[in-house]
Amino acid sequence: MINSFYRLTALFLLSITGSAIQAREMGWPDFSYQKNIPTIHDVLGHQPGERVSTHAQMMTYMQALAKAAPEQMKVFTYAQTWEGRPLIYVVIGSAAHLTKLPELTNQIQQLSDPRQTDNDAARKLIDSLPASVWLGYGVHGNEISSTDAAMLTAYHLLASGHEPMTQQILDNTLVFIDPLQNPDGRDRFTSRYYSTVGLEPSPDRFSAEHNEPWPSGRTNHYLFDMNRDWLAMTQPETQGRIKTLNQHLPQVVIDVHEMGGDSSYYFAPAAEPFNPLMTADQINNMNLIGKNHAKHFDAMGHDYFTREVFDAFYPGYGDSWPTFYGASASTYEVASARGEIFKRRTGEQYTYAESVQQHFVASVSTIEATAQLRKQLLSDFYQYQVSAIRSGEKSRQRFHLIPKQTDRAGAHKLATLLSTHGIEVQQTTSASRACGTPLPAGSFVIDSAQPRGRMAETMLRQQVDMDPAFIEKQEDRRRKNLRDQIFDLTAWSLPLMFNLDVERCDSVKSQTLQPWDGSVPLTGSISEGSASMAYLVPWKDMAAGRFLTKGLRQGLVIKSTDLPFTHNNGKNYPAGTLIIEVKNNSVDVAETIRQLAEQTGAQVDGVSTSWVIKGPNFGSMNVVTIPKINIAMAWDEPTSSLSAGNTRFVIERQLGYPVTAIRSKHLNVADLSPYDVLILPGGNYQTIFSKSGLSNINDWISDGGVLLTLGQATAYAAAEQTGWLSVKPELAFQETEKGKKAKGDKKATAPGQLLKEATDLHKAIADDQARPDAVAGVLTRVAVDQDHWLTAGVKPEVIALVAGRQIYTPIQLNKGRNVAWFKGPDDLLASGYLWEENRQQLAYKPFLIHQPKGKGMVIAFTQEPTIRAFLDGLQLMLTNTLFRSAAHSAKVRR
Repeated sequence: MINSFYRLTALFLLSITGSAIQAREMGWPDFSYQKNIPTIHDVLGHQPGERVSTHAQMMTYMQALAKAAPEQMKVFTYAQTWEGRPLIYVVIGSAAHLTKLPELTNQIQQLSDPRQTDNDAARKLIDSLPASVWLGYGVHGNEISSTDAAMLTAYHLLASGHEPMTQQILDNTLVFIDPLQNPDGRDRFTSRYYSTVGLEPSPDRFSAEHNEPWPSGRTNHYLFDMNRDWLAMTQPETQGRIKTLNQHLPQVVIDVHEMGGDSSYYFAPAAEPFNPLMTADQINNMNLIGKNHAKHFDAMGHDYFTREVFDAFYPGYGDSWPTFYGASASTYEVASARGEIFKRRTGEQYTYAESVQQHFVASVSTIEATAQLRKQLLSDFYQYQVSAIRSGEKSRQRFHLIPKQTDRAGAHKLATLLSTHGIEVQQTTSASRACGTPLPAGSFVIDSAQPRGRMAETMLRQQVDMDPAFIEKQEDRRRKNLRDQIFDLTAWSLPLMFNLDVERCDSVKSQTLQPWDGSVPLTGSISEGSASMAYLVPWKDMAAGRFLTKGLRQGLVIKSTDLPFTHNNGKNYPAGTLIIEVKNNSVDVAETIRQLAEQTGAQVDGVSTSWVIKGPNFGSMNVVTIPKINIAMAWDEPTSSLSAGNTRFVIERQLGYPVTAIRSKHLNVADLSPYDVLILPGGNYQTIFSKSGLSNINDWISDGGVLLTLGQATAYAAAEQTGWLSVKPELAFQETEKGKKAKGDKKATAPGQLLKEATDLHKAIADDQARPDAVAGVLTRVAVDQDHWLTAGVKPEVIALVAGRQIYTPIQLNKGRNVAWFKGPDDLLASGYLWEENRQQLAYKPFLIHQPKGKGMVIAFTQEPTIRAFLDGLQLMLTNTLFRSAAHSAKVRR
């Protein structure tokens, strides 16, 4: 680095000056640090940036700081990981502010609601309140420097209170530090890193210590990328974090990351595109904070860049979700040493301490800027709420309506999710209509004219558009065979992903509405009357799905119908309906059914006869017994850790059924006979299965096993050498034949051609062996075959997320069935931005394929149905592929 004072090493050189310690290497320039606050070395025995601290060490150090300065720092636990590690945040401020923290929290809540706090009251609060900043570190567990920077930042604020800059910070701000958002992932990284380090750390990028085994420490226990979980909020870490942010509502929120080791440092301004529901004030505030960083980074000789990557479009990131309650938020990224020392391509030796120091500088600079902008940030925060309400009031479709519908479980879960985000949800107390839509009592209504109106809009709108100029730029890059700059999904509409009918309207009768408490569970029911013959559970939502899994685990004998029927009681029951016959179950079946209905929210009808008016009787060949299946899943390389983790989570935690993970290479030799279903998550399996391994799986399928492939694994199933699936991945469709050599032409020449315009040039240089262009992520409409047992209870149309470039030929009728397929080109795209060529080529291609094989079968999803665990609308279909497939397997029936 340029200035030797800021030259970063792992050493923390000290010189004693009176009652303070002068930091010569790690710390802020020309600051002295008081001796009564313990350093990282005092408590943990290593200097900042000298070692990668573990979660336990971080906890120990933060508790030591709180003990040393109890009037200025408090520690709170906000959640617990799947593996039992506590997640904490600390609050640092002046003694005066910390003493009245509950009061300040209450006051910021007042400022967040202009309906309760008018302009005069708001001005008084703005004049007196400290601004607050939230610094979140280490959401990706192998992005290691941020947690050590968090500890150094906390030390700096407590040990330099006598310095004017720190005094201004403490007087004007409350500092919230979430030092480690992903303890499970970090400890996975640190244990593996230190198990591979030898006599001294190696800077070689190919050394074992810089290359993690599967899965990396990036993800949590269920292998979720938690920086993309803020929308669906499936993980306990995310749930606790959002609950805490909703409590304190900090006006500045920063998410601290790492990137490739050959990079420098990234901070705001963000890259395009911006979510159009963000405000100019929010973007401007982050630009001002970015300018403050630039001042310090320039003075210290740290390289940095802005704007080039890391956009602010998708609302499910840690740096974007807070903007929709009114915060100004951003991502910081530092080059990663992925250990203690790293050799860059330039030959420079880059140290862990350097990455820690740069994150520390950016952290302190953020806090300083927040203190300087205190009044502006608070004022903008209040005005954000005012404008959100006004924008909702002016909307011609102010209300989002979630009528009471067939999918009770899905509607209830969506309403609960929105409420947990902090969005106000109301419920109808009596039947009414709005804009022609019937609203039975118990329907949900979301009014956009509320402080979280923009959050509701971005989550519930069918389409959020990117800037047209940005789109045109991406199309131009594509024409030049350059990678597009779309960072993540272009679609995330929750109603679509839940596959729910959500309507919009300009008015709703207010007298029929009351606030809805999102903590209210879905209530199950058992119809009155005799249940001497059986209990029926209509197969129409995931309440019934969870009833099935819980019932099987408790030993119930459960049948399911392949066809709809009308019972003697006059009710119509859909295909898939569960039938629990009293004679086939224990004497306490009634109590078991009651408990299951209460736990799952399922609706159950007791019947005294098996007589039906229409459709199959309970003893029909069109009624199958659902077995208590054993599910195995490929685990470890070469599976996608995200696909494997997301799928296991959906099955275990959302469906409530256990999965046995088997390392992929062991599938070559493992005895698969105990398993009914084997799942291959997305991944490239070309090199993992031997010939004998393929024979092992082939024999198991032929003997009655169900092989389920997801996403990229379907390409392997369709490969010629594999032979599991009679479809093929398609090349990109080309309108004209190009590039054919003239017969007998052995010279270095080509046939002449006329290029009359630029489009002719683009066609002439196109690769005729190219795959379809990759799609960042869009929501598409899928048509469902209603006559196949695999789609029992599934709606005629579902929504799937398409990402990547895989498009498959349809399977021929003599080989199997296209059970679900993408709709035609005019109806295909439900939300997002899809390349025109992909829209045309994807139409009518398969989404779900069924192919019998011997006594068993292969079932293939051509896209990931469990991605990020937020496609709730596909869960009934997924449940069918697991349980109803096994019921139709000869392995069960023989």
